[in-house]
Amino acid sequence: MKGFIDDANYSVGLLDEGTNLGNVIDNYVYEHTLTGKNAFFVGDLGKIMKKHSQWQNVVAQIKPFYTVKCNSTPAVLEILAALGTGFACSSKTEMALVQELGVSPENIIYISPCKQVSQIKYAAKIGVNIMTCDSEVELKKIAHNHPNAKVLLHIATEDNIGGEEGYMKFGTTLKNCRHLLECAKELDVQIIGVKFHVSSTCKESQVYVHALSDARCVFDMAGEFGFTMNMLDIGGGFTGSEFQLEEVNHVISPLLDVYFPEGSGIKIISEPGSYYVSSAFTLAVNIIAKKVVENDKLSSGVEKTGSDEPAFMYYMNDGVYGSFASKLSEDLNTIPEVHKKYKEDEPLFTSSLWGPSCDELDQIVENCLLPELNVGDWLIFDNMGADSLHEPSAFNDCQKPAIYYMMSFSDWYEMQDAGITSDTMMKNFFFVPSCIQLSQEDGFSSEA
Repeated sequence: MKGFIDDANYSVGLLDEGTNLGNVIDNYVYEHTLTGKNAFFVGDLGKIMKKHSQWQNVVAQIKPFYTVKCNSTPAVLEILAALGTGFACSSKTEMALVQELGVSPENIIYISPCKQVSQIKYAAKIGVNIMTCDSEVELKKIAHNHPNAKVLLHIATEDNIGGEEGYMKFGTTLKNCRHLLECAKELDVQIIGVKFHVSSTCKESQVYVHALSDARCVFDMAGEFGFTMNMLDIGGGFTGSEFQLEEVNHVISPLLDVYFPEGSGIKIISEPGSYYVSSAFTLAVNIIAKKVVENDKLSSGVEKTGSDEPAFMYYMNDGVYGSFASKLSEDLNTIPEVHKKYKEDEPLFTSSLWGPSCDELDQIVENCLLPELNVGDWLIFDNMGADSLHEPSAFNDCQKPAIYYMMSFSDWYEMQDAGITSDTMMKNFFFVPSCIQLSQEDGFSSEA
């Protein structure tokens, strides 16, 4: 069936000038209201292309290696491959997905901090040689199972040393790097560079200053052992906003000029993930149940809207065991929008949003102000392209969301003008007239 996440035979609707993404969402809300009210995604591939243009304009000296686990849907991987990005893979499955697109092994890096021996052997078999490592144990596994490995030492940054209790941290200390270099020399493992990662939640750009300084120290240290260093990976952590990208570039650009100047033979790469895909996907969910509660019982410490006013708990047909899985480890980066039209002076009530499991962890929004909703109404969530399009948990009995890809004609022409082509991807584009009558089976009936 076209449109589903695990189906490579996807369709991409080319939107006529009179049609926008809002019209597309309206049409699919109408269709899904008639056919079962299942949640669904709409993906705007043009936004991914724009993010790449933004990257090229701001940090052209840094080659992006897209983090596949962030969103591995076929259209996303194909358009990024056509754009010429590299790919950062965490598993055999991800490496296989990217390899099937014809991406050369040189443009794939294996970044899992805890690698299975079988997957190291698979990387060796398909020629994926560049991989990260932050411990002696991992180094020994690589030495015994991948004779051609080229290793980036993953060093910790100030924002992830110590950190929050219970939060998994990776990266070795600067002090331990000499020991790892000694081990690599004994094991005959080739060390070619350094990786670090600054979290997107880190607000201190000064962290990059220390990280780049530490990386330079490791490069110099490796030189003492006779290693030829030629790659620096500055990790991910890019939020997607042009301001943040420019802010990071403002800090790192002069430091790169000093520590890793152009002409030094050092290739600078990064691992953007949500930067590319977060804003490209919108999720529509349906209200399946509703509870009226006393306002002061909804959430402690929240400003009350009035002691006599009710508060509402709404249950949706998608939650943390599905498309909102990232909510378990981080704050939601989107505000729910009510799809139905309501009057400007309509009263707003304190509300909370929950997934369908009725589990106490399955809370999507703790507190927000919404007009009173009914079972069957729809909510729209923007910025849902990152860490949301995975197989739903067995705990979630709801059908997994369909996904519908779109692109405006102006973005299509821009892509053609830039010479961005992918033979397999081009077959999937279809024209959508301004009076759209979209359906999953036959809505894309005339080819562009």
